[in-house]
Amino acid sequence: MSDDTLPLFGDEPPAAPSSRAPASGPSDTPRESAPLAERMRPRTLDEVVGQEHLAGPEGTLRRLLRAGHLPNLILHGPPGSGKTTLARVIAAEVDATFVPFSAVSEGVPRLREIVKEAEQRRRGGRRTLVFVDEIHRLNRGQQDFLLPFIESGLLTLIGATTEHPGFEINPAVLSRSRVLVLEPLRPEDVRAVLHRALDDPERGLAELGTRLDGEAEEALVRATGGDARQALTALEIAARLAGPGAVLTEEMVREGLQQRTDRYDPTLAYEMLSAFHKSLRSSSGEGALYWAMRMVRGGEDPKTVFRRMIAMAYEDVGLADPQAGVVAVQAMLAYERLGAPEGYLPMANAILYLAQAPKSNRAYMALHAATDAAAQHPDAPVPVHLRNATTSLMKEWGYGKEYRYAHNYEGAVVDLQCLPDVIADARFYEPSDRGFEREVAARIADRERAAGRGDDPAEAPS
Repeated sequence: MSDDTLPLFGDEPPAAPSSRAPASGPSDTPRESAPLAERMRPRTLDEVVGQEHLAGPEGTLRRLLRAGHLPNLILHGPPGSGKTTLARVIAAEVDATFVPFSAVSEGVPRLREIVKEAEQRRRGGRRTLVFVDEIHRLNRGQQDFLLPFIESGLLTLIGATTEHPGFEINPAVLSRSRVLVLEPLRPEDVRAVLHRALDDPERGLAELGTRLDGEAEEALVRATGGDARQALTALEIAARLAGPGAVLTEEMVREGLQQRTDRYDPTLAYEMLSAFHKSLRSSSGEGALYWAMRMVRGGEDPKTVFRRMIAMAYEDVGLADPQAGVVAVQAMLAYERLGAPEGYLPMANAILYLAQAPKSNRAYMALHAATDAAAQHPDAPVPVHLRNATTSLMKEWGYGKEYRYAHNYEGAVVDLQCLPDVIADARFYEPSDRGFEREVAARIADRERAAGRGDDPAEAPS
């Protein structure tokens, strides 16, 4: 049985002093030099603010710990949501040695040392929890090195990442770990963190007597977007600048915040593109404009937004408005000519056009139906009457014999089998009754009626 399935709270012998690494946490740094965000880091699950689905009374983490089972964990969430805090709290809850590892500055030699130290601790009955911040930065060799040790339970891995684990982490590591998703802190959670810091006499700012007025608190909560670390850092700067006993105003808080950088990373690119596309599909011009500007302001290449618009035009508007694809492509060309910021105007025009255009995915569905048919019948022969008789022998074989030239018939409409015999009657495309597809549906009906009459050929062109 591997160590990760052993009881966490059993009668384990105490660790020998020499085998226990010094605890890593807020107490390592002198109070006067540690930033407020570090001093106020929660020490127990009960002190954790937010993340109720993980740290609450019936949260996943609490239930895992109550069951006496701690698997390898990947903590995925935005900056300041508490990933490092949870890792340290878990180590304290299970009385394990917390060993941080930097995926940026350390490598396999340091991992070898960690493994050797962990083997010594295990002989003393103590487990090792190795915490890898920014685990997505581990290269493949480092991840492969960890595999046997996290699989055997010698090391319990807790990795923290802002990137999507499915894209950035070795599938072998991922399959041996439980992914826990942390959400950005809610506004009420950030408020609670701020008030705790203002009132705490031991670790917080109570000795300064600092208070926040209502507008300052609202500005601080809104500007930090659920990032507790950023909120506490800005609060401390503003409090130190204002001096003891100050009531912080919105202007003071904004001085502490300085210039906020819009949060954007590769993970959010997938999420925001999805939100953008779905807003267009749902005919929400406001939603689509908002997500487009969030991406552009965050540093995304505007061409990524345009490419998604073009794809949406053909997937979700389709033949309900054939002009939609033209509008999207022309807007992208206009942006390339104009550049920013003027080029955002054709982007906005195209977004609003696509959002309000009639929607039909029937061409999209027809494409998939035809693709499925081609996959199911990859060897169906071409009907003989559709084959070109390029030699006299082919004519003898009957190639093209029953072919009827459409332009020789009234309206250029002819009843001709154009699919292999095995799917001769298949129908991939069924137009909707929206937008231009009403006209398409009428044309199909007219063609079928004309073809059904079996009209005689018109006079052939000379």
